[in-house]
Amino acid sequence: MVKEEVQGATEEEQQAQSKKGLKKQQKEAEKAAKKAEKQAKLAADQHTTEEDDFAKDRYGVSAMVQSQQKLDRPLVRVHDLTVAKADQLLWVRARVHTSRAKGKQCFLVLRQQQFNVQALVAVGDRASKQMVKFAANITKESIVDVEAVVRRVEQKIESCSQQDVELHIERIFVISQAEPRLPLQLDDAVRPDGEGEEEGRATVNQDTRLDNRVIDLRTTTSQAIFRLQSGVCQLFRDTLTNKGFVEIQTPKIISVFRAEDSNTHRHLTEFVGLDIEMAFNYHYHEVIESITDTMVQIFKGLRDNFQTEIQTVNKQFPSEPFKFLEPTLRLEFTEGVAMLREAGVEMGDEEDLSTPNEKLLGRLVKEKYDTDFYVLDKYPLAVRPFYTMPDPTDRKYSNSYDMFMRGEEILSGAQRIHDAQLLTERATHHQIDLEKIKAYIDSFRFGAPPHGGGGIGLERVCMLYLGLHNVRQTSMFPRDPKRLTP
Repeated sequence: MVKEEVQGATEEEQQAQSKKGLKKQQKEAEKAAKKAEKQAKLAADQHTTEEDDFAKDRYGVSAMVQSQQKLDRPLVRVHDLTVAKADQLLWVRARVHTSRAKGKQCFLVLRQQQFNVQALVAVGDRASKQMVKFAANITKESIVDVEAVVRRVEQKIESCSQQDVELHIERIFVISQAEPRLPLQLDDAVRPDGEGEEEGRATVNQDTRLDNRVIDLRTTTSQAIFRLQSGVCQLFRDTLTNKGFVEIQTPKIISVFRAEDSNTHRHLTEFVGLDIEMAFNYHYHEVIESITDTMVQIFKGLRDNFQTEIQTVNKQFPSEPFKFLEPTLRLEFTEGVAMLREAGVEMGDEEDLSTPNEKLLGRLVKEKYDTDFYVLDKYPLAVRPFYTMPDPTDRKYSNSYDMFMRGEEILSGAQRIHDAQLLTERATHHQIDLEKIKAYIDSFRFGAPPHGGGGIGLERVCMLYLGLHNVRQTSMFPRDPKRLTP
């Protein structure tokens, strides 16, 4: 009896399970049918859309450029997009800085280096709604080629460098597509510190910038800084070439590796040195005059030829215009010490200037002489290298000098000892192993002219000319005790 009841219950359960399985199969079949119907509709819609998209050949993602062909298609620079090109149809290659879709049109800001221009894609005879949608979905920082007509605008576009024109796009192709998520936003990276805090807008700190330097270098500020830095090098080279100097490259002249504390706002463990060495006729002041004239030519060249870059940097990092005199102000070390003592500083006659005292002296010089650039001459011999020529009348001092910009040293120089015997005496005084510098001393045994020179730190010159507060801003990939990458 018990067995029959159990068996009956089992049969009922089996029937129930069979019904459930059948219902499940029916639901799955219905689901599959709906999915197939949906896919068929999508395919049909897509086919219809493709047939209806008359502009489908006017936009898209281009094949990777592998030098398959060399097109005879000039690309116009964004900087050259002015009213002089109004109504012209031309090609431009640039990055998508921003995009904003609005109804049947999409506004783009296209950026090339430190210049940008507004562009418009609108549904019409030359652009379909699919083309507008494609343009709106291009990721920021992607590189695009656009064929567009330059149109004059009635109201200036204040947010762009090219304020008097905009581009009306007829073709747009992605040449290199950026990933959707950027490690930092360029608009945040160019925002001055403190601006927009009330609205909750972000700024980018220095470590984040340097960790993502390849992106940070795209900002208009960075672009301007390194164009100005290139200008410093070019002006340095041209000025000295015109003076009869010869540029040399030797195995010993390389990027400089600093053997001192680099945990400061103005020091790097690696930096670019611009060195000047020259023979003189009668007095080492001939060297000072050559160097200061070179620096003045650099300052003039930057002032006259790099105003756009200077103004771009000043938008984010405001500073006073750099001032200099002709001829350059030259003070003796004792005069500088006297000025500091008058300001309340206690220091010895043969004591080197500390960084705070350098800055204070710079402020005092600016107040008295209205210049950001000056020379401090006749440093104490005790604080200079062994190869520095002693002063002929007072052995406590030397024929050496530093040059300063905005109260910070940018060059150390001196008359070098060119006599082997005196050089040996000074090296011995400094307890230097003569055997280690034998080749250096021997080079003066066969006749050497009186000579002198100095070394300029490129990054520091750019930092101080622009009134920036950290030398890492003017080093493309800075190296210090805490940073080796990127």
